[in-house]
Amino acid sequence: MSDQGLAVAQGPVEGQVIDGFVVGPQLHQGGMATLWQTRRAQPAPDDDGLPLVMKVPRLLPDEDPAGIVGFEVEQMILPNLRGPHVPRHVAAGDFTQRPYIVMERIGGASLRPRLQAAPLPIDEVIEIGSRVASALHDLHRQGLVHLDVKPSNIMFRPDGTAVLVDFGLSRHDLLPDLLDEQFEVPLGTGPYMSPEQVRHVRNDPRSDLFALGVMLYHFTTGQRPFGLPDNLSALRRRLFDHAVPPRHWRADCPPWLQEVILQCLEVRPEDRIQTGAQLALALQFPDQVVLTARAHRVGLDSPWRQLKRRLGGMRGDRSSDLHPGAVSQIRHSPIVMVAVDVDKAGPGLLEQLRETVQRIVITEPGARLACVSVMRNGRIGMDERVDAEGRNRHVRQLVALKHWARPLLGRLALDEARLTFHVLEAPDVAAALVDFAARTRTDHLVLGARGASPLRRYLGSVSSQVVAEAGCTVTVVRE
Repeated sequence: MSDQGLAVAQGPVEGQVIDGFVVGPQLHQGGMATLWQTRRAQPAPDDDGLPLVMKVPRLLPDEDPAGIVGFEVEQMILPNLRGPHVPRHVAAGDFTQRPYIVMERIGGASLRPRLQAAPLPIDEVIEIGSRVASALHDLHRQGLVHLDVKPSNIMFRPDGTAVLVDFGLSRHDLLPDLLDEQFEVPLGTGPYMSPEQVRHVRNDPRSDLFALGVMLYHFTTGQRPFGLPDNLSALRRRLFDHAVPPRHWRADCPPWLQEVILQCLEVRPEDRIQTGAQLALALQFPDQVVLTARAHRVGLDSPWRQLKRRLGGMRGDRSSDLHPGAVSQIRHSPIVMVAVDVDKAGPGLLEQLRETVQRIVITEPGARLACVSVMRNGRIGMDERVDAEGRNRHVRQLVALKHWARPLLGRLALDEARLTFHVLEAPDVAAALVDFAARTRTDHLVLGARGASPLRRYLGSVSSQVVAEAGCTVTVVRE
């Protein structure tokens, strides 16, 4: 190897200028790459002062080839991702000269130090899970499956936004999967790999939800649900073994949280919570989580149940019908929100809303339906909590909302776990609906609109404001 080739293989040095970027101090040395603080030698016309980091692969002769291919994968994927949940891509260097990636430097710490503090307070576990689930949902909507979700690959911006980093093992729906083409062994980080990854399935976004379930389990209990596997035989145990229920380790773990965590850790992807948005919704509204036998488990499975799971785990299927890709999975598991004015809408409009929701949900067996009603509050002072008959207004509205939805359960054979109810209290009805839709990553919002009148045209209507401001598909049902 020439002196220049050896220098490239060993990495840059502080002060070196590479393609107009000045290399600063080394920030981190990992198994596959090193990270260096960097800056532009000359300000670019569009330079907005973004702090930068340069990622450089390790290219010594004895390096793992999967790491080199993974760096190519990250160079290919990162420029195709957008939004607050990924570092902004700035530049890249070719392998024929000097391979590198320059990207936004995320200033906060990763989640890895929190592992040392586990078990964490339940409120912190919920907050972490909700933010990471929302970030994963955004990436899945862009066609990405991360496939290496773990605490060291999750960082937080100053405003609390979760950021995923390190896309060397990732797969994108619209890009070649170089790792799948070149390697026939499972790729990932042992404790977090999903059962389908063990079977070398790389296109299912629910693999990332399994990994997040592993994280939530560890943060809740201080234990790893599947230990630290160091060989393929140990990895394959998760094809049939149940994790010890979190409440076995921690008595104050709420049953609903155990329900959510164990559902994330189900062997079959179709038995898990289906999207990051649905997981975030469950974590934000725990009173809406339907409890099953998972929630009350405290011990290990019986020998017979373990044998049954072992036999089931021996059957694997890499069919594309079962693992349709990130965008397709998200598309077939939407969150549908219906805004119901249970106090003022007439019977005709209420029935039209039911029929419209029925047509939407019946085409998507994986859809979640969030039924929402807004109780308008005054901007100043305390409103009366009871009505003229002495009934709690919030409870009365919740009961009315459930009464409105009851016919849908029969018409759609809708599982109660796919249906949630929310009574919001706010002075501005439209703003409350738009905010709820944004927080829950709603895909389709349905709301009713009463007949037009000169006053409503002058003041504006809730439906027109929602249509103008909502970031999702909106269907307005007119009386």
